[in-house]
Amino acid sequence: MDERLRKEVANWLEFYREMGIGELDLHGSGSAIHHEATQPASPAHRPPATSHPDHDGARKQLEGQKTQPPLQTVHAAVREPMPKSLSLFESISSIPREKETLEEIRKDLGDCHRCRLSSGRKTIVFGQGNPHAEVVFVGEGPGADEDAQGLPFVGRAGQLLNRMIQLVGMKREEVYICNVVKCRPPGNRTPLPDEIEICSPFLLRQIRTIGPRLVCCLGAPAVRTVLGIKEGITKIRGQFYDFGDIKALPIFHPAYILRNPREEKLLREDFQKVCDFLKSSR
Repeated sequence: MDERLRKEVANWLEFYREMGIGELDLHGSGSAIHHEATQPASPAHRPPATSHPDHDGARKQLEGQKTQPPLQTVHAAVREPMPKSLSLFESISSIPREKETLEEIRKDLGDCHRCRLSSGRKTIVFGQGNPHAEVVFVGEGPGADEDAQGLPFVGRAGQLLNRMIQLVGMKREEVYICNVVKCRPPGNRTPLPDEIEICSPFLLRQIRTIGPRLVCCLGAPAVRTVLGIKEGITKIRGQFYDFGDIKALPIFHPAYILRNPREEKLLREDFQKVCDFLKSSR
């Protein structure tokens, strides 16, 4: 389904949710398609309580209130599930605490074509590491090496990250590493806001499932996505923030340190804070 049709379908379904209609009989055969309304419809928009749930009659009754797209469009919506959506900067504490595994989240992601990044990728880079890690590292997006191997942080920046993890007495296998977006942006550019908005629900679900004590945001895009903070990374790095019932720590992205080797001392300082936090909170 192309993006234009997907948006049209989403608008159509939202129309029925607002009207309080929970199922659609597309063929008049009694075979209905069900969907759950995310919010209850206002009383003014609900069918009369005494009326029989005849949806053809309901549609006629609602004519003139909103322009309705063809029913064939609604039928197409059930062929491909939409992602479990969150607002871009929504707190993790509002995510339902339903038990799900990383494998289930990966299955839900599927062979994702929800945004334009899918057209240029080789591999989806979901994440790697301990599913019960105390620390989750969140980067920006996959680079060329990551796109080729399907693993996060395996290039030069990943090698530096590995050294920093070892510096604080941990192993890469003990932490979990992932990115804000799961597909490589063209030319390693920064992910665009709509790409982040589409992909970030999967990141937040990963964090909720793992349940770490600390999330390390590597670079400004990760900080903006996880915490909603737009200040420059140089101003806020090394400071702890609340992220629901988890702590978050903005840190320079290893790729920035590779471009500015003199700043490695600051990266070491921040990783020492990771070590101190884990020791003090045990």
